[in-house]
Amino acid sequence: MPNLHHHRLTSRVVLFDREGRVLLFYTLAPDTSGISRWLTPGGGVDPGENHSDAAYRELFEETGLTGVDLGEPVYEHDFDVAWDNADHDTGHAVFYTAVVDSFEPSHDNWTEDEKVEVFEHRWFSLAELEALTDSFEPADLVELVRTNLPDHS
Repeated sequence: MPNLHHHRLTSRVVLFDREGRVLLFYTLAPDTSGISRWLTPGGGVDPGENHSDAAYRELFEETGLTGVDLGEPVYEHDFDVAWDNADHDTGHAVFYTAVVDSFEPSHDNWTEDEKVEVFEHRWFSLAELEALTDSFEPADLVELVRTNLPDHS
């Protein structure tokens, strides 16, 4: 069977609280790759959606938040997927940012995959992120957080 190339568009949200901490989810691939990483809320762009629509939908599905102003994208990148069982092998991610009051994310609207893959969520300060040796998606997530850190002085 030929290896078919599948490219997936995704939208992600770098979500800050009023203290400048960022919300990340820790995921573990449910396959033999064993890939784990911290990432922002977000996911695939569905048919008929644009990146902005997908960012709002994913933010609601993964956190329960609505009524957030995401503004214009702050970062984009192309990526390769190394999971064994992924339905795509490359992708393009568009990142948005928002600042909200700190809250406990709701998992009421998670997909079945998210219920299996997401193990933890946490609000991180920049210093805590810089001290982590875990993997991030994207790999330069710490720099993305640093350059978009809201002024909360």
